[in-house]
Amino acid sequence: MGSWSNGLCGCFNNCSLCLVTYIAPCYTAGKNADATGGSMPMTCLAYLLFAPAGIFLAAKAREKIREQKGIEGGFGSDCLVHLFCPLCALVQDAQEIQPAAQAESMARE
Repeated sequence: MGSWSNGLCGCFNNCSLCLVTYIAPCYTAGKNADATGGSMPMTCLAYLLFAPAGIFLAAKAREKIREQKGIEGGFGSDCLVHLFCPLCALVQDAQEIQPAAQAESMARE
């Protein structure tokens, strides 16, 4: 099984993505959901209006990332990571699905 290319506390590996996520976490959650086949608008709204639904949708995106990359873990741990360390988890997810250059452009959008 594989592992994450960046650690959970490795959010400062891409400072612009980290800054965007800390200012507008719903945007990064939506971009992550969109990249994994989810709905960007629904995830953004859920993250803004009803936190438990946002956490659930972000964890579903994380689950898809893990499955695509062959990373160990389960949906329960994905939910816990997004519950207790949501911003770091969003950045870690974004860094995993996009190469560094694309993550930089995402931060500028």
